[in-house]
Amino acid sequence: QGTPSGIQTLDPPESRTRSDEHCCPTLLCSLCVWPTGGIAGGIEICITFPTEYVKTQLQLDEKANPPRYKGIADCVKLTVRDHGVKGLYRGLSSLVYGSIPKAAVRFGVFEFLSNHMRDETGRLDGTRGLLCGLGAGVAEAVVVVCPMETIKVKFIHDQCSANPKYRGFFHGVREIVRTQGLRGTYQGLTATVLKQGSNQAIRFFVMTSLKNWYKGDNPNKAINPLVTGVFGAIAGAASVFGNTPLDVIKTRMQGLEAHKYKSTVDCAVKIMKHEGPFAFYKGTIPRLGRVCLDVAIVFVIYEEVVKVLNKVWKTD
Repeated sequence: QGTPSGIQTLDPPESRTRSDEHCCPTLLCSLCVWPTGGIAGGIEICITFPTEYVKTQLQLDEKANPPRYKGIADCVKLTVRDHGVKGLYRGLSSLVYGSIPKAAVRFGVFEFLSNHMRDETGRLDGTRGLLCGLGAGVAEAVVVVCPMETIKVKFIHDQCSANPKYRGFFHGVREIVRTQGLRGTYQGLTATVLKQGSNQAIRFFVMTSLKNWYKGDNPNKAINPLVTGVFGAIAGAASVFGNTPLDVIKTRMQGLEAHKYKSTVDCAVKIMKHEGPFAFYKGTIPRLGRVCLDVAIVFVIYEEVVKVLNKVWKTD
């Protein structure tokens, strides 16, 4: 889950006007960046997925069961002992397959919204960045993230059972659709929309605000990749602390035992009633590590590629 800004946000030329934003070279450049962002996201997922796996396992490890894991280290140790190192990558395929379309939807919606919300100088402030990010997050949640995350959570939860029934990504998808219909891939949609919308809103707001602060009165001021990575990590951390409760609810709603909950609200009420408020922050530490690295990596890769493309396709 990284949140790169739109291509227009990165290093807008001083001479750019609102009419310039719709010219063909800029559009072509944007179209070329979308799959590039997806590839960057795929690389990031392969690096950080074990932390995502551990986070999901801890969130599914309800107290009522009783809990199987004593903590992060115990979860890693038991998973490697029972399934080998590759066990930490169960469910990876669903995220890899979904990364490119997710990036395309996110970038496309953000580009569309931001191009209509910039001021006369081509500048996008933090508040408008938040609104554009919110729109991009909701769009990617409905089109890509919800079915992708549902399949991922079911794969990971399936490994916890005595007799795993999913042999791989396509077999798992086929079985889910066969037994539950397409609706089975859209469990927890409300929670996912809330999570992704708040995720992207927070990250775009923080990233846009930090970049505007760093550039000051000089919109052409270059940003070092290391600084971009730090800003991305800060944006990622802000989103983790801001919406982990929604992530916990989403994970429960998409697990194999989702039938226990009547709705998103019912899930939240039952977690509070049976497990207490701290249960809403299960998996925060592993998620924090993954998300900070995730956002930093994708922002750096994405913006460096955009700098190259901006030199290839001139808009002035």
